[in-house]
Amino acid sequence: MNFTSDNSFGAAPEIIEAMARANEGALGSYGADPLAARVEERLREIFETDLRVFLVTTGTAANALALASVSPPWGTVFCHAEAHIAEDECGAPEFFGGGLTLRHLPGKDAKIGQEALAHAITECGARGVHQTQPAALSLTNLTEKGALYTPDEIAALADIAHAGRCAVHLDGTRFANAVVASGETPADLSWRSGVDILCLGATKNGALAAEAVIFFDPQRQEAAISSFAFRRKRGGHLVSKGRLLSAQMDAWLEGEFWLNRAAHSNAMGQRLATGLRAIGGVGITNDAAANILFVTLPLAIHRRLRAAGAAYYLEPASQSEEGDGVSVRARLVCSPSTPPESVDSFVGLCAENGAAPA
Repeated sequence: MNFTSDNSFGAAPEIIEAMARANEGALGSYGADPLAARVEERLREIFETDLRVFLVTTGTAANALALASVSPPWGTVFCHAEAHIAEDECGAPEFFGGGLTLRHLPGKDAKIGQEALAHAITECGARGVHQTQPAALSLTNLTEKGALYTPDEIAALADIAHAGRCAVHLDGTRFANAVVASGETPADLSWRSGVDILCLGATKNGALAAEAVIFFDPQRQEAAISSFAFRRKRGGHLVSKGRLLSAQMDAWLEGEFWLNRAAHSNAMGQRLATGLRAIGGVGITNDAAANILFVTLPLAIHRRLRAAGAAYYLEPASQSEEGDGVSVRARLVCSPSTPPESVDSFVGLCAENGAAPA
């Protein structure tokens, strides 16, 4: 019963096997291998457009280097206050961006509101050289709170950003989950809605360590692409045995593999949500669109789950295992490797009658 993260389980066997195959013999270094070319071609087919791809090993590197490529050091990147780049990347965007500024915006379930974005862009840089200048909008889909942006919502925010001369970056560490949950095409959830750069995450969905930074419309983004290439090298993410990154992404994108894994994560998340909604005293506090739930658990149920070995993260306000003395607030995440039996056991423990262990 491990619901800590979709990072917690190992890589998919198919990914490991693909890496083992790519490990044989000699191929070009630093991405000059046939697998890298095939990955780019696969992505062109999936996204139905021309694009340029760079592979890195972590989501933090993908986001930070991508944002640095479209923002000068005196630029402002607008993001939600709970975005990964704001809360969980140790200042990497600011560091790799040479001092760029993150402007935190509000919004329910970590979704940015249109009015808040428009106001922030208008206000930013109004005093010329005395202020940082608008440079980029960063969205996350699924959001850090497990909610889903629709194509219309992305397009509305992208229109505001572009009108303010900002590039649009999408943190897609769970983009596959968003595609499955929405029923939209990858193109509709990205470039057709105004996204300029997508950081497509595979690590949380089966890869060992592989993320793709995708620039749509390469001719228009020639300067950003050139900047990214040098920043990736300078940042230590131009991997010499690049074929091992390419092999992961190539296997992950083959057929419906990447979407099928996300579909399992989402299905387990919805199975968990359905079970918990039927239990008195347990509350789901977010728009649980896919595989991430934020819940309130009565203290007795929390103690019972912990005693049975269930693993999940508590929200900062509940870092004490006693919470507020009545309940705790927790995050539950299902992964492509979450067994249905684990979900059912968790729900069964929550539904048990009687006192939990002290």
